[in-house]
Amino acid sequence: MSNKWIERADKVIMNTYGRQPLVLVKGEGCRVWDEAGKEYLDFVAGLAVCNLGHAHPEIAKAAAAQLTQLVHVSNIYYTTPMVELAEALVRLSFADRVFFANSGAEANEGAIKLCRRYSREKFGPGRHRIISALNSFHGRTMGALSATGQEKFHQGFEPLLEGFKFVPFNDLGALAAAVDGSVCAVLLEPIQGEGGVCLPAADYLKDVRRLCDEKGLLLVLDEIQTGLGRTGKLFAHEHYGLKPDVMTLAKGLANGLPMGALLASEAVAGAFVPSAHASTFGAGPVIAAAAKAAVGLLSDEKLLAEVRAKGAYVQKGLSRLQGKFPAIKEVRGLGLIWGLELDQEGAPVVAACRERGLLLNCTQGNVIRLLPPLIVGMEELDRGLAILEEALGLL
Repeated sequence: MSNKWIERADKVIMNTYGRQPLVLVKGEGCRVWDEAGKEYLDFVAGLAVCNLGHAHPEIAKAAAAQLTQLVHVSNIYYTTPMVELAEALVRLSFADRVFFANSGAEANEGAIKLCRRYSREKFGPGRHRIISALNSFHGRTMGALSATGQEKFHQGFEPLLEGFKFVPFNDLGALAAAVDGSVCAVLLEPIQGEGGVCLPAADYLKDVRRLCDEKGLLLVLDEIQTGLGRTGKLFAHEHYGLKPDVMTLAKGLANGLPMGALLASEAVAGAFVPSAHASTFGAGPVIAAAAKAAVGLLSDEKLLAEVRAKGAYVQKGLSRLQGKFPAIKEVRGLGLIWGLELDQEGAPVVAACRERGLLLNCTQGNVIRLLPPLIVGMEELDRGLAILEEALGLL
């Protein structure tokens, strides 16, 4: 079907996305509308970004108020929203210090630089390599891309940056074997989101923490998709009983406005001194004000408990579908991040759901990923599961 907006876009925007044929113009809560007025239940949430749903009134109010006061002055000055947001993140996490960026990839770039600089200052030259996991995803910029353990994202951009090793996720033996005198850090996602919603074994992350302590390595956790309430804890690593040395956040941090953050302990953060790292737009007052409001809402224990309860409800519903449809090989997830691994391509399921008013996406070609806003209601979950069941019935 022809659409003037899509036709116009395809003439002027670089062809870097396999966009769905949908032009969205409005959002509220867990729903969005296209330019023709059709309503959709949104179980993508901007790829785990709009954790509090669309057009949240408290976040809109905070951003709008700041817009009339101060928009940008650069980081050569302090601003009050920046300070208040950093204080909140430190209070709520393991960290002592925060660096603000504009995206998850930029936060991961900062983490790579911080680990290398810390290791060089503490141990001298030669310890610069970072071990990350196969099937991981850490971003599209050259450093973050070089740390990503999926060759399909590397193609055409070689040579990648030197200094990264890859081992299988959930394989402590392989990780231990990869450690040598050139390694300074281990970088992992607590749950591999883009990799297909792959969860760690019960003690894996705790064992990685112990290995890092034994070898004098930094542990960096990429919580860009899993952080800020997505799993039913404010940070996913809280489920597994450990603390990292460094953590990266983005996506849900400002509920749709572009912000990333790099958090670290005092000892590690001290490797960054003036001029060692920077970000022109990092923690701009408007976005910091929105993020402060979002973090306040997302850290509420009542909300987090509701996410855990909704996650159990979704798991029960998806397990029922697995019993009904042989095409579903496995159901994986925690809180409100779920993946259905199919024995065939998932794109037809995504398209069938979209036609019926449900938005979700497919990763790794055959994993249907569900990322509803954390404020999703039980009736909306039922509606989404019913549409998904109808779409799976067409396979």
